[in-house]
Amino acid sequence: MLPQHRQTIESILADAAAKLIADAGLETPPAPPSVSLDRPKVAAHGDAASNLAMQLAKPLKLNPRDLAQKIADAAHADPRSAGLIDAIEIAGPGFINLRVAVAAKQAVVGEVLALGARFGFAPDDAPHAGERVMVEFVSANPTGPLHLGHARQAALGDALAKLLETQRWNVHREFYYNDAGVQIGNLAASTLARGQGKKPGDTDWPEAAYNGEYIADIADDYLHRATVTAKDGEPVTAAGDLDDIDAIRRFAVAYLRHEQDLDLQAFGVMFDCYYLESSLYKEGRVEQAVARLVESGKTYEQDGALWLRTTDDGDDKDRVMRKSDGTYTYFVPDVAYHLTKWQRGFTKVINVQGTDHHGTIARVRAGLQGLNLGIPKGYPDYVLHKMVTVMRDGKEVKISKRAGSYVTLRDLIVWSGGGADADHAHASDTTFATPEVILRGRDAVRFFLISRKADTEFVFDVDLALKQNDENPVYYVQYAHARISSILNTWVAEHGGALDALPKLGAPDLAPLTSERAQSLLQRLAEYPEMLARAADELAPHAVAFYLRDLASEFHSFYGTDRVLVDDPALRTARIALLAATRQVLANGLATIGVSAPEKM
Repeated sequence: MLPQHRQTIESILADAAAKLIADAGLETPPAPPSVSLDRPKVAAHGDAASNLAMQLAKPLKLNPRDLAQKIADAAHADPRSAGLIDAIEIAGPGFINLRVAVAAKQAVVGEVLALGARFGFAPDDAPHAGERVMVEFVSANPTGPLHLGHARQAALGDALAKLLETQRWNVHREFYYNDAGVQIGNLAASTLARGQGKKPGDTDWPEAAYNGEYIADIADDYLHRATVTAKDGEPVTAAGDLDDIDAIRRFAVAYLRHEQDLDLQAFGVMFDCYYLESSLYKEGRVEQAVARLVESGKTYEQDGALWLRTTDDGDDKDRVMRKSDGTYTYFVPDVAYHLTKWQRGFTKVINVQGTDHHGTIARVRAGLQGLNLGIPKGYPDYVLHKMVTVMRDGKEVKISKRAGSYVTLRDLIVWSGGGADADHAHASDTTFATPEVILRGRDAVRFFLISRKADTEFVFDVDLALKQNDENPVYYVQYAHARISSILNTWVAEHGGALDALPKLGAPDLAPLTSERAQSLLQRLAEYPEMLARAADELAPHAVAFYLRDLASEFHSFYGTDRVLVDDPALRTARIALLAATRQVLANGLATIGVSAPEKM
């Protein structure tokens, strides 16, 4: 049922319970219990159920079934139940089962068509309306192409951000570049070696070098003095001088940042800010954070190293902050970085990362607590995802020709879109496949990667992503949208309908929508707003994919039993309105997870 109908019914039951408590005249009356409605597991038991009577029976010293009947009688007598509650039945030990009036169920059609793309969004006065929240995701080191972990983060993070926006959060998307440290030195050394004509396997190839073919591309462009520009950076022109390791490093980082930009653009992911780890050192933020921790008494010296008392905040042992050689361990800049998030006014922060980051959670939070700035103990929140395994042609794919050691996001997009390979592309390229391949691949990869809970491992079957039948979940959902579009176009052509009149179709008499399949479809449509709210609260974008598959299934079942373009004008118009509303909710849900809603397939 629609959220406002649920709230009204809960209020009716709560008022009935409050009156019964008052009439009981108890010396110490019980506190009014909270009222929440559940959906009965068996559809025949009604549209909603409450255990309110069983909560109150003991303190009121009444038989639960008798009390349930009193609550039902009071609810029926409430004027607000007219046109909303059709029947109330008492079941089992005292459950209150309610049946919502058919007209109230049908009201969802008018609301969907009136609100359009905004249907499902929380109201303007929602609890978090306007509150700032940062979602940090992908945050790949600029040392190579985006891999499968980054792909899953991109899908999860962007869908989560869109989901929070439906609840009126003011969402900020951020990408953190680890552009400082040993790995960047290895990148520069790898590019230098390639520029000198060396290659993996040679006796003088650096042990810690990156072996992918993309390193050869970087070296080639560096020697040819190419110019690349990262999304938020200044153009970087290669010096072409192999004796200038700093110039090689700057160009290699800019090159890979630009290449990652191409992949994210193809994936339909945009960020509000790209934050550089190197800026934390340049601006003195790491030293400032360390000094504040020392001042707070949260650190101590031992064996020539500086330690943080992370055990005070739940860690299994204290952690080294500054090693005996004077360098900082990797979590120290993370503490300084999260301090900037707090200082920028983000009282809620969500990090989407792989499960390999689990060990850093306690350390980062402990460091933030040690700053004594009033930062909440659970800050920041984390959504951790597990690994992705790729199957293609019935076999597991473990490496990419281009990356050398892992499958890339680019590979996954191209393969899932029906392209052959994406093994080679210079940073000067603007794309790496046709727009049609990229769109199909993006839709499949996005839908698949959020179709499971983040903390479960996932097998991505490229062969399944290419199937055009009911086995492929993204095809199944998109086909429902396309099929409805086809029906609406036929209605326009054969029955004089008008597509621009669709938003007004909630006004006609919807009374003919009484069949079992129509009622099921109406109920599923009405669940959409509460599903979004729950998914946002639980940081669970997979719930949107689950819902879309269920909604598509309800539509396909309805279409299989209830002919739409019938001769009866009233029935035809009512069913067209229902289909128009279904198409809108399918489009809204797909947009929330960044997947297109095609008109034709």
